Amino acid sequence: MSLIVGNAKEQIKNVIIGAVEKAMSEGTLENAELTAFNVEVPSNREHGDYAVNAAMVWAKLFHKAPRQIAEIIITNCDFDNTYIKSCEIAGPGFINFFLSDSYYADIITDVENKGEDYGKSNYGEGKRVLVEFVSANPTGPMHIGNARGGALGDCLAAVLSAAGYYTEREFYINDAGNQINKFGLSLDLRYLQLFKDGIEMPEDSYHGDDIIAHAKAFAEIHGDSFVEKSEEERRAALVEFALPKNIEGLERDLLKYRIKYDTWFKESTLHASGETKRIIELLKESGYTYEEEGALWFKATEFGCDKDFVLVRANGVPTYVVPDIAYHYNKLVTRNFDKAIDILGADHHGYVPRLKGALTALGVDADRLDVVLMQMVRLVRDGEVIKASKRSGKAITLVTLLDEVPIDAARFFFNLREPNSHFDFDLDLAVNESNSNPVYYVQYAYARICSIIRNLASEGIEKRACTTEELEKLTAAEERELIVHIAALTDEIIVSAKAYDPAKITHYVEELATKFHKFYAACRVKVEDEALMQARLSLCSATATVIKNVLTLMKIDAPEKM
Repeated sequence: MSLIVGNAKEQIKNVIIGAVEKAMSEGTLENAELTAFNVEVPSNREHGDYAVNAAMVWAKLFHKAPRQIAEIIITNCDFDNTYIKSCEIAGPGFINFFLSDSYYADIITDVENKGEDYGKSNYGEGKRVLVEFVSANPTGPMHIGNARGGALGDCLAAVLSAAGYYTEREFYINDAGNQINKFGLSLDLRYLQLFKDGIEMPEDSYHGDDIIAHAKAFAEIHGDSFVEKSEEERRAALVEFALPKNIEGLERDLLKYRIKYDTWFKESTLHASGETKRIIELLKESGYTYEEEGALWFKATEFGCDKDFVLVRANGVPTYVVPDIAYHYNKLVTRNFDKAIDILGADHHGYVPRLKGALTALGVDADRLDVVLMQMVRLVRDGEVIKASKRSGKAITLVTLLDEVPIDAARFFFNLREPNSHFDFDLDLAVNESNSNPVYYVQYAYARICSIIRNLASEGIEKRACTTEELEKLTAAEERELIVHIAALTDEIIVSAKAYDPAKITHYVEELATKFHKFYAACRVKVEDEALMQARLSLCSATATVIKNVLTLMKIDAPEKM
């Protein structure tokens, strides 16, 4: 939480404890060891800034009715050198606290002092977190699910960093296994089609235009010189030619989407280093494997899975899950991250317990791996869902989406819903420059504040630093509501980090824009009272700082003019 909010809550807690200790020393309450109680924001702010349930929690402790305990506490409260103005009893024994004007003034000052660092905290205590997201197969362009995963993973990493975690972003390149074999097959057939008739593409091969383009580019360099070579040599050459270009394309497209990874980790390095084979041996040594019909199985049912699964097929070839286990072992043991977070599609829900079971068998605390399962995205235009086939190559890709929709809108929209909810992406709304478009609405609030400050400056009215007494003039309900929301940013970031849900930050900044517009409609900034005008300018400036901090966290522009 912010410094000011934290101080206020700590003061309330200390006042309560001090009052009870005084009552115990005077014999009004019997001596007892105090237990924990809550200091929370009431649902209705008219009931106070904070509500405390101490009297109800301690009813059995002191053998008295909660309201009776609350009355004793209030009688013994000392508010000296605190933000507390007054308190009163409510309901069955809640104690509601009302804070002084200086509390609200100090929140504005805190924002001004911290600037772009406002909202950040050391909650995570520097724990090392690796966020892996998108990790699209490098055999073709990224689809809409990758677009959602990219915005979600990148914003989550930023939120974790702001909450005090050491955070790295990683892309896992599946450059080995069945999809690469299929990639080689598809390239091979497209290459041969350039020189031979009657060559058909199997239904389950890749049919995208990118495969045709790679085959043609390869042929422009090598001509038909690979036609008579062995299938194995030809496919290896085609993959070696095309795969790096695809990986470069992935990196280029993600950079356009404002995503920059700390590491691009290749699956092939796990095979080359022997880590995949080592994992098989370690699992054998764990005692949780057995052989059946020539295959090596993992006893997944002993870790809560519905069935065991194969690690190594009867032909000696490991299944896809083995390098995945090796990869996560590498994250948590070899590189010793405190936490590994994977952003995966919802269709991986059965895969997660398998992975966690294997890690447990390897002696790794499986709770160090967290998986965010992300639901599907549907694109909507004119109220109709756009249907496209990935296999035919006619799916809307990340690149084609960004050709149509501003990057700001794409990143904002994909973080409008929590990850495990289905999401309809409204293409018409995303390009609509009106307040019905949520990203435009937030950006407009920021631009409006910049315009207010700019216009007043053109009249010779420059914003200046305010004293606490001047800021204490911000007493209107709309002013207080806005200040309270500003004060909540640090907590919102922490809650978002804990829940792995950047949508909470998106909703926070939307609500901030709403509260600013409400304030601006109710409270004129340019008034005769110069001190009040400067205080309102400071409130406008603090709001702009917070909006910009959140948008920067989301890698979304904060335009000064619109």
